[in-house]
Amino acid sequence: MDDYELTNQWFTSTTKPVWDSVLPLLQPTRLLEIGSYEGAATCYLVETIGSERDIEVHAIDTWKGGIEHVEDGIDMQLVEKRFNNNIETAKSKAKCNVEVVVHKESSDIALARLLALGYQEYFHFIYVDGSHQAPDVLTDAVIAFKLLSNGGIIAFDDYLWFESLPYGQDPIRSPKPAIDAFTTLFGRRLKYVHSGYQVYLQKTVP
Repeated sequence: MDDYELTNQWFTSTTKPVWDSVLPLLQPTRLLEIGSYEGAATCYLVETIGSERDIEVHAIDTWKGGIEHVEDGIDMQLVEKRFNNNIETAKSKAKCNVEVVVHKESSDIALARLLALGYQEYFHFIYVDGSHQAPDVLTDAVIAFKLLSNGGIIAFDDYLWFESLPYGQDPIRSPKPAIDAFTTLFGRRLKYVHSGYQVYLQKTVP
């Protein structure tokens, strides 16, 4: 990832090792990412998978930042600019045809629109890494599940993430309660592929 404009190594340290083992087995061609930030994960998909086969990648982000980004004073306009530059770099590296569709809007609106446009059970791989607020994560999970193909994988980042708040941990300001609720309610159609800081679940046939 040396050729990209990235201000952190979150993807390289946490996500890339899992994707290196999971995605070659799945061999997805239609992928959806909720929460793109600077585009590290998106660029991996475009450059790595896009060098093996034609792919279609949908990226959803408002580039307004979450509560934690606002509180940390992160300039989200610069984050979005880095995303756009990084995507162009990744596309120049891909050896096959790559279509990147960017949805600059809230995930609930973008996901609902995709569903309304007929993308039900369309995506082979969905990565949920947008808002860290439990109600938002649960909404993303439920709608994304309808967009996920049978046999496809839905992955959640930051399962064990909590903010460092003055009054301690606030469970509503973390993804874990939402992911736990989703796996409980949809458990009969889910198979665990990986569980740790991230959770990967395969959608089974009813």
